[in-house]
Amino acid sequence: MLDLRLYMAQRISAMVMAPLVLGHIAVMIYAIQGGLSTAEILSRTQGSVFWFLFYGLFVVAVSIHAAIGLRVIAHEWLRLRGAALSLLTWGIGLVLLVMGGRAVMAVTLL
Repeated sequence: MLDLRLYMAQRISAMVMAPLVLGHIAVMIYAIQGGLSTAEILSRTQGSVFWFLFYGLFVVAVSIHAAIGLRVIAHEWLRLRGAALSLLTWGIGLVLLVMGGRAVMAVTLL
């Protein structure tokens, strides 16, 4: 049952990430072609609830997706099982969530 839940969580996180990746790429192309400076980009994102939610959701989805993917790799390559595998998975997910959350806060909070 755990395998099915992890499988579904990874697939759902991929479905959430897909439009966010496309949106992020579109914003990056717009910023580059518009010749926006770092200061101009930050002036548009800081204090914005929209960008906080957009990139916050992105970070959550990536953290889940990557942790589950790395869990499979650790199981296959390192032969980890049980508590060690779960601890590694949760640790990776938490590190990604904290690092991504800090980046989102730095870019969107005043």
